[in-house]
Amino acid sequence: MDSLPDQPTVERMTRMPKVWQWLALLIFSILFAGALEFAALPAALLIGPMLAAILAGTNGATVRVPLPLFGSAQAIVGCLVASSISTDIFAVFYQEWPLFLGVVMATVAASSLLGWLISRWRILPGTTAVWGSSPGAATAMVLMAGAFGADQRLVAFMQYLRVIFVSMTAALVAKMWVDTSGIEIPAIIWFPPIDPQAFAATLGVAFVGGLVGKLLRLPSPFFLGTFIFGTAVHLGLGVTMQLPPWLLALGYTMIGWTIGLNFTRAILRHATRALPQILGSIIILIAFCGGLGFTISHLLGIDPLTAYLATSPGGMDSVAIIAAAAQHVDISFVMALQSARFLVVLLVGPSVARLVARSLRE
Repeated sequence: MDSLPDQPTVERMTRMPKVWQWLALLIFSILFAGALEFAALPAALLIGPMLAAILAGTNGATVRVPLPLFGSAQAIVGCLVASSISTDIFAVFYQEWPLFLGVVMATVAASSLLGWLISRWRILPGTTAVWGSSPGAATAMVLMAGAFGADQRLVAFMQYLRVIFVSMTAALVAKMWVDTSGIEIPAIIWFPPIDPQAFAATLGVAFVGGLVGKLLRLPSPFFLGTFIFGTAVHLGLGVTMQLPPWLLALGYTMIGWTIGLNFTRAILRHATRALPQILGSIIILIAFCGGLGFTISHLLGIDPLTAYLATSPGGMDSVAIIAAAAQHVDISFVMALQSARFLVVLLVGPSVARLVARSLRE
């Protein structure tokens, strides 16, 4: 009898013509994304559509994003990640590589342990918690998790919840050292002038990278193939890619819709029941990374805010904005450590997930 109140709503959404389902999904996506942008929360263009899709999916929506569009969206994210890697970080990393390696490995070990415990206690199924606990590369982890058999919906729930908490915590900590209230975030130019060569390079890298990923049978081939190929041509050949905001918004929307539409009421209830443990793991990881930042600052004499932002577990975009707002923060050090952890997480994530899966079967 408990399920009876849900039934009319489910039937009403299911019986809607698909064109009306798409229209409702689009309207709510714009509303949610706009509200998140207004609140200055991170990843609004992805989380907004995902929330709208969760609302639709749990109310019986039957529409689904076509696989070619989802693959293209993954390739766009691959181009974004590849183009964000700068050669400047290698000089900073070379000077401080023992410190960077130690901090990165400690953070990855702590997050993996938290994920393993959540899996071991059967709070979340399989390796889902390991992917969801990964410190950084949120969108990449969500895309790769599905290819390795984890529940992509719950991974997205964990990752983006962490991104929001980490970004808000970093902003609060920054206010102890610098007043960021007067800093205006640059307005987004949604339709900038297109550079034909750079934009063509983006499309070419996405197309070739996706093919390479499929030929090499990589997990999450459109993302990983494009990321690997894009990084090679970007760093090796100096190829510049242009990713206008409207293209990124389309890509994020396709990914958010794909994940959200697969949510069911049972999955949402399961995620809600696991919320206290997920929040606990997020708080522990933030505190652990804060401790690393304090240790670095104390031992090496690095500015405390620089050390904290450098070790902050995720929310790289928000961290970059906060670091740029403070004149005394060493932004090169911050972004070098953030980028180093990002690359390590991408490289070791699959291996850690396999190790956890093996330990859970024993």
